[in-house]
Parts: sequence; structure tokens; C-alpha cells
Amino acid sequence: MKGFIEFIRERGVVGFAVGFILGGAVTKLVSSFVDDIINPMLGVGLGFTKELNREYIQIGQAKIAWGNFTANLIDFIILAVVVYSIFKVLKMEKLDVGKEEKKK
Repeated sequence: MKGFIEFIRERGVVGFAVGFILGGAVTKLVSSFVDDIINPMLGVGLGFTKELNREYIQIGQAKIAWGNFTANLIDFIILAVVVYSIFKVLKMEKLDVGKEEKKK
């Protein structure tokens, strides 16, 4: 049991688990922000009568959902900026310092 507790402390498993859980919550929040606020505003701003993620181009039988792709791209960019900002603000780059680096 002592070895397991050491492993958790040294490898930052608890921090990883907390980050994973918070990441899920941030993802839901950002997705809601994009779906409920950004996409409708872009739709109105670009002159669409419906939301951006419902826009598509019909070519024969194929339906190219460019609006859905654009909405997901916006979602990804905002999520990446939020995670990067949290990482930098909390100075998490020094969170998991290995044994070898601590001795230096």
C-alpha cells in the first residue's frame, strides 16, 4: 500500500484525476456557450434564419454540413484557449515535478 501511495504522490495521479473531472465540466460549459450564444449570434450576423450548426450545402444527394463543422471548430478553439489560460494562470507547468528534477 505504501508503494501505491508513493506512486500517486510522485506521478500526480490525483491531480490528473481532478483535471480530468474539471476538464469534463469545462467542456460542457464551453459547448453550451458556443451552442447557445456564439452560434445563434453568428447565424444572425451572417444572415442565416437558423443556427450556424444547421447550415449545409446540398450537392446532389450529399449534404455537406459546413455549419456543424464550423461550430465544432469554434468550440475546440474556445476550449483550447480556456484550458491554456487556466494552465498558465495557475502556473500548472510546475505541478508535476519528477523525483529527478526535485533533487536538482
